[in-house]
Amino acid sequence: MKILVVGGGGREHAIVKKLSESKRNLKIYVAPGNAGTEDIATNVAISVMDFEALRDFAKSEKIDLTIIGMDDPLVKGIVDYFEAEGLRVFGPRKNAAILEGSKAFSKDLMKKYGIPTAGYENFSDPKEALKYLENVKYPIVLKADGLALGKGVLICKDKSEAISGIEELMTKKSFGDAGNTIVIEEFLEGREVSVLSFVDGKHYALMTSAQDHKRAKDGDEGLNTGGMGTFSPSPFYTEEIDKYCKEHIYQKTVDAMRAEGREFKGIIFYGLMLTDKGVKVLEYNARFGDPETQVVLPRMENDIIDVFEACIDGTLDKIELKFENNAAVCVVLASDGYPLEYEKGKKITGFENFKGRDDLYCFHAGTKREGADIVTNGGRVLGITAKAATLKDTRKKAYEATKLVDFENKYMRNDIGISILDND
Repeated sequence: MKILVVGGGGREHAIVKKLSESKRNLKIYVAPGNAGTEDIATNVAISVMDFEALRDFAKSEKIDLTIIGMDDPLVKGIVDYFEAEGLRVFGPRKNAAILEGSKAFSKDLMKKYGIPTAGYENFSDPKEALKYLENVKYPIVLKADGLALGKGVLICKDKSEAISGIEELMTKKSFGDAGNTIVIEEFLEGREVSVLSFVDGKHYALMTSAQDHKRAKDGDEGLNTGGMGTFSPSPFYTEEIDKYCKEHIYQKTVDAMRAEGREFKGIIFYGLMLTDKGVKVLEYNARFGDPETQVVLPRMENDIIDVFEACIDGTLDKIELKFENNAAVCVVLASDGYPLEYEKGKKITGFENFKGRDDLYCFHAGTKREGADIVTNGGRVLGITAKAATLKDTRKKAYEATKLVDFENKYMRNDIGISILDND
């Protein structure tokens, strides 16, 4: 069976690693991939947004299943493009990927179908947005409507910060067209939890919970990034919270999308906030999270091909997802200066320390091969994931494992999962 994975980050490396463990005889291609995926698959030098070249490759190589890892091609309609050519593909169609592609759409959907979320208003006119600031309670949250690499969210402590934020998003267009419309949302306090789910249009199957750390610096300081580390499961996602979410959020979202004529097949990622007034949905993503995938998939016991196919065929209710009774922690090794300016091309050493280990993973994100060397090629370079019996032990093991690999300008947060210790 021939598989094509579209993407080149840590999430895609984790997906490819899981595919490589399948009992089926798979030939795996990755476009464009990275220096890590080429160890277990064949990299293909095609951009994720070059739909025509991806389609031609899938047809010429007789690919049986294409898995779309990234948000941009999903939102732009790659699944529709492949399906129109009779190609089998995993991921939501364009009209369903809007769940992530437009924050204004997702907020309106939640309001319409009674799915708990923060109070908000949408604005496409900066003057109206500024006028709205006169009567809001601070802090306040500004969100670019479109995709902004996980960085188009500004938390404003007071009115002057909010005015600057609107100017940055809507006037200066710091995130391009993503800021044509913005959402102004009430600020929620509590613990964040990420829950990923497989969806087949009607049914959903929950993966294990996780918690991401978005800010660049320790203590949740600094700029928002694509994610500096994560742990799974979250001890804060209790049975009581799970029961509430199953009643009020998960199935309601799947049903709402179908009712809107936007049947969703693929991954729905729920960003949840556990507030003192109950659980609220912060955001939806329409694909695997990064770096959440790097702690969730290593703990999954199912053959992932079976699950992908059940989502496409509408038979997910026949699958029982199983996860190891343990914990995983991922610490992202980044280039110092990320998410702003940073240098690339730094030689990375120490990969041999992960060979033959089933409790440690070194997921490549921003890497490439240069001759005999593997060098840095992005802001987030590697995701170091460890598994152990408890979260506390796993956290210790993950940080010890970060010392096994090295490169000049290596940077990491030192407090990933610190809340685990506070919860002991």
